[in-house]
Amino acid sequence: MYDLQLIGVGKTYPDGTVAVSDFDLAVEPGEFVAFLGPSGCGKSTTLRMIAGFEDISNGDILIKGKNVSATPPEKRPTSMIFQNYALFPHMTVRQNIGFGLDVKGLSTAEKNAKVDRIMDMFGLNEFADRKADRLSGGQRQRIALARGLVVEPDILLLDEPLGALDANLRRVIQNELKLLQRELGITFVFVTHAQSEALGLSDRIVVMNRGRVEQIGTPHEVYAAPATEFVARFIGSNAIIEGANLRIEGDMASVETAFGRLRGRCASSITPGASVLVAIPAEAMRIQRTGTAGGSENRLHGKVSMKHAVGSVGHFKVDLDGKQSVDVQTSTDNEALMQLAIGDAVIVDCPSDRVTLVGQG
Repeated sequence: MYDLQLIGVGKTYPDGTVAVSDFDLAVEPGEFVAFLGPSGCGKSTTLRMIAGFEDISNGDILIKGKNVSATPPEKRPTSMIFQNYALFPHMTVRQNIGFGLDVKGLSTAEKNAKVDRIMDMFGLNEFADRKADRLSGGQRQRIALARGLVVEPDILLLDEPLGALDANLRRVIQNELKLLQRELGITFVFVTHAQSEALGLSDRIVVMNRGRVEQIGTPHEVYAAPATEFVARFIGSNAIIEGANLRIEGDMASVETAFGRLRGRCASSITPGASVLVAIPAEAMRIQRTGTAGGSENRLHGKVSMKHAVGSVGHFKVDLDGKQSVDVQTSTDNEALMQLAIGDAVIVDCPSDRVTLVGQG
């Protein structure tokens, strides 16, 4: 039995605006699923529909096999954590965490036992009697998690809960969040617009665009094998090259481009006669000086137009015969490559097993 199922779920507002269209998803028990996409793509609306804070226009939402489409939020086995944490500033940490248990009508003894246990888990005992607005962002984030988990939900829903944190604290909380989810075994559904969070935390990613699901897959599948043009442009840093005259070659395929015929894996979005794009991850391309022998069957020629290093990663921009520029990433440990200068003629090799051909549009 799935912990969560969305079956043809959609949301259309009275003015005719379609926020979410025909959303299908099945979430396994204990799975960490991330909804990823740009602002306005429908990911937060979908999360609110799961929580019951937003009515659905069509479809069904099932939690552990039970249809909850018409069930009010307080009666669904879910907890939701918002970006601003929605803590009560006039309440102490203990009172904030126990609020959901008050709503459920638990006895004082049972409530105190649950609150004590969750506060100990999150290391919040020393702050128990402080007001929530007197604490740091990281502490408030832990309080919000504790309050969401103390009611022992079947599913924890998180709406960009790390968005208000600075970069260093965000990384710390990301690690804590994943460890916590594995320890508790609770299903997490996490909304974010940050690729690093989705790729680093989730078991599966749902990539959304304009209210529709573009691709559902593991972080590796979504990153290395984009199914659509949108995913290829949105995830990672891919070079996108237009192609034509698709030729299927067993498990692979090739297309004619302005830089010769390029070969790669064929995404399911391609249909016969459709326009095709070649997607090549920046870190999959191998850059070397012109005149180097060997290499892959996909070779591009150009000149270095920009280079810089960020930590251990070297970033190059290569101008391909004046027709298009591509970004290439390499390790700064490769001293020979880091000696390349702007204007140097180079070859860029693109291994076919790292190249994806996707349908255009």
